[in-house]
Amino acid sequence: MTTGRSAFSACWSACGWCKDKWGLSWQITPIALTKAITDPDRAAAKRAFDAMMEMRKIDIAAIEAARRG
Repeated sequence: MTTGRSAFSACWSACGWCKDKWGLSWQITPIALTKAITDPDRAAAKRAFDAMMEMRKIDIAAIEAARRG
């Protein structure tokens, strides 16, 4: 098991997938992403979703910027 932000960041791969030491793959969904794409403001949610769909790796700052318009 890894600990600390740098160890966690090293685990990231495309679209939030990482693999643990046993070879099992896990998809990580950041809370900020879930909040952005379920925003009650449907236009903001669409901007966030559209920004996410263009990404190879999840970039929360870019998703939040798109959400704000």
